[in-house]
Amino acid sequence: MIRLFGIKNCDTMKKAFTWLETQGIAYEFVDYKKAGIAEATLPDWEKRAGWEKLLNTRGLMWRKLSDEERSAVDRDKALALMAQYPSLIKRPVLDTGSQLLVGFTPESYAEKLK
Repeated sequence: MIRLFGIKNCDTMKKAFTWLETQGIAYEFVDYKKAGIAEATLPDWEKRAGWEKLLNTRGLMWRKLSDEERSAVDRDKALALMAQYPSLIKRPVLDTGSQLLVGFTPESYAEKLK
């Protein structure tokens, strides 16, 4: 079963939901803010996709961080920040079991979910 992780009210998530439903692809949605799974799941995601790809540095939450929190980010600091502030995880994260897709474009989903 495909699992789609993210935050329900995110615009990019809504696009991913619509795309999957239009294509008839079944999935389980997991709101990682509400489910509180980020800390336990992040090490696996980091190994599969890299922390640089997972860390959303373009969002509002990133801008809300202090200069100290945003400076000198490395793997360990990024994982700690994403565990503390799940909104820092780029959305959506789609886990097919064999692949981990971070972010959404119709083209990438179409290519990877054929």
